[in-house]
Amino acid sequence: MTFQVYTTDGFFDEFFSHGSRPRDHARLLVDTINTLPLGELQRKQHAAEKVLLQMGITFNVYGDSGGTERIFPFDVLPRIVPQSEWRTVERGLGQRVTALNLFIDDIYHDQRIVKDGIIPADLIRSAAGFRPQCVGLDPPKGVWCHVTGSDLVRDDNGTFYVLEDNLRTPSGASYMLGNRVVIKRTFPRLFSAARVLPVADYANRLRSALEYLAPEGLPAPKIVVLTPGMYNSAYYEHSFLAQQMGVDLVEGRDLVIDNGYVCMRTTHGLEKVDVIYRRIDDDFIDPTAFRSDSMLGVPGLLDAYQNGRVALANAPGTGVADDKVIYAYVPDMIRYYLDEDAVLPNVPTFLCWRDTDRQHVLQNIESMVVKAANESGGYGMLVGPASTRAECDEFRRRVSDNPRNYIAQPTLALSRVPVLCGDHFEGRHVDLRPYILMTDQPYVTPGGLTRVALKKGSLVVNSSQGGGSKDTWIVPEAANHA
Repeated sequence: MTFQVYTTDGFFDEFFSHGSRPRDHARLLVDTINTLPLGELQRKQHAAEKVLLQMGITFNVYGDSGGTERIFPFDVLPRIVPQSEWRTVERGLGQRVTALNLFIDDIYHDQRIVKDGIIPADLIRSAAGFRPQCVGLDPPKGVWCHVTGSDLVRDDNGTFYVLEDNLRTPSGASYMLGNRVVIKRTFPRLFSAARVLPVADYANRLRSALEYLAPEGLPAPKIVVLTPGMYNSAYYEHSFLAQQMGVDLVEGRDLVIDNGYVCMRTTHGLEKVDVIYRRIDDDFIDPTAFRSDSMLGVPGLLDAYQNGRVALANAPGTGVADDKVIYAYVPDMIRYYLDEDAVLPNVPTFLCWRDTDRQHVLQNIESMVVKAANESGGYGMLVGPASTRAECDEFRRRVSDNPRNYIAQPTLALSRVPVLCGDHFEGRHVDLRPYILMTDQPYVTPGGLTRVALKKGSLVVNSSQGGGSKDTWIVPEAANHA
C-alpha cells in the first residue's frame, strides 16, 4: 500500500502539500509506509485494535440499544506536528489558561472585567456554569482550572484556532496515553527514529499538580479521583488515571464529612482526604450546596472546601468559562488581564444575543455552524452546509426563541490527515485536544488527543458522533530528514 493515489481534494493536508509532495515533517512516515509489504499496514491496524481491546480502552454510549460499551475507534497512522509549530501552540495555550484563571477568580470576586465594560453582566449571570455559591471562594494557591482541555482546529492555511475550552472535567487524556502505547508497539523503529516528544509522564505530572494543592508540610497527601460510577461515559478514564497515579478511585458514597474534614471509608476506618480530582459536574458534587436530588456527591463537601480542609480539582464554578458565549471574549480577557494579544486566535464567532449578529446568522445559517452555549459531544449543533432545509429552519426557530443560548461560526475548511480506509487512504478532518496542567505556571502536554471524523466529509469528530482518534506526534525539526 502506498500514497500514490492519495489526493488532498483542495483541503489543507497535514501530510502533503497541494502538489502531493510530502511535507518535511511527514516524509519519514510516508517513506516508511510506502515501503511496507502488501497488506502489512492492515495487519498493523488489526493488531493495534486487538491491543486496544486487551487494554480495555472503551467508552460508554448513552441510549445505544446495541450495547453501552465500545472500543474507542483508532487509526494507525499518527498525526505529526513539527515542534517549530508546536512552540506557538504551547505559548498560546499557556497564555490562554493563565487569562482564564484570572477571569474566573475575578468573576467570583470583584468582577472588574464586568465593571469596566468588557463583558456584559447579564452574560455572566445567565451562564449555565456560573455558580453563585462560589462567590468569594478562594481556591488553594489561587488556581481554579488545574486541568484544561482546549480544542484546536486548523484552517485551509494551516493556521491553528481555538475552537472551545473545557475547564470543568475535560476528558480524553487516557486515550492519548493509550494511543501512544499502541503506536510505539506498532511502529517501534519509526517512533524511535522520529524522536517523538513524550507524553508518558502525563499521569505523574497530573499527580504533581494535585499534590501542589495540598496543605504545606504534608509528606504524603491523600489524593482520590471522584467518579460518578461505572455507568459514566468516561469511567474507563477515571479508573485508568487513578491507577496510573497510584491513588484511590472513589464514588460519593465512599466519602463522608467527619468533624469538617473529608474522609474516605476504608476497612480500617476513616482516612482523611486532602485532594479530590473530581470528575463529576458541579451540580452533583454536594447535594446540600447544589442539587438536592443528587445521589453522586458528598453532603457538606463545599463547606469543607470553602474552609480549606480539602482541595478540589477543578474548582467548582470553572464551568462559567466553558460557556461558548463567554469563549468569544477570551481574546478580550487576554488583553485585559495580561495586556497581550492572543497568540492563538478564536474561530470568528457571532453572538446571537446581539441583534446584528443574530440577523446575519438567521440570513446565512445554511453556510454556518451553529452551537448551543453549553452542549458538548457534537450535540445541540447545526452544520449548515450538511443540513436539510427543515433542520436549518428548526435552528432559526431555536436561535430566535433563545438568542443568548447560541453562537455561530463560519464553516471552516478544517485540515485533513490520511486515514486507512480498507485498502487505501482517504483524507479526514481532525481537531486536537492538548491538556494543560496548571500549578504556579502552565504545562502543556506535547501533543494531546487528535480526534478524527471517520465519516467521509464529516466535520464532527466526537466519538459519540462516529469519530475516532489518532496518536499525535510532536517531532523536532532534525527528525524530519532522519
